[in-house]
Amino acid sequence: MQHQHFLLYKPAGYISQFVYEKKRNKKKLGELYNFPEETMAIGRLDENSEGLLMLTTDGKISEEIRSAHYEKQYVVQVDGIITQDAIDQLKNGVEIGVKGERLTTKECVAAIIDKPDYVGEGYRIRSDRHGPTSWLTITLTQGKFRQVRKMTAAVGFPTLRLIRIRIGDWKLEGMKVGEVLEIEL
Repeated sequence: MQHQHFLLYKPAGYISQFVYEKKRNKKKLGELYNFPEETMAIGRLDENSEGLLMLTTDGKISEEIRSAHYEKQYVVQVDGIITQDAIDQLKNGVEIGVKGERLTTKECVAAIIDKPDYVGEGYRIRSDRHGPTSWLTITLTQGKFRQVRKMTAAVGFPTLRLIRIRIGDWKLEGMKVGEVLEIEL
């Protein structure tokens, strides 16, 4: 069997699944494109997150790309003007809760940035009258449940918008929201 691989600019408001038994009214990935029947998302982005998502029909590729061998880079809009001290804490690892246990995240790359032009406006999380926001980038090699959101909250700057912009060498830049590209691996 010839496996197929895809890049998707996942819009906010969709879950990273094809079947969801709990609530039937959730928007699923299959509504965006006619993927082959065996297609699976490689990793996930929660319903409110957006950005680069890889999909494949090959379980071995899925496992490899989810591993720590592939960096995942995110652009994050946070509530408030993030400080260099908070960035340094993120870089060194912060304590978060995962499945009822406390763990310290691995060291990562983090920096304050200007909002990249190519991420668009997204959906409005709140009005600017509720105070200032700022943008940062975080690059991880691990990916626990809602990790980036938990990390920014742990340093006092809750995530308002989360966009994955890179997985390994694959980048979001140049793609449109909802766009699907078939790729060769």
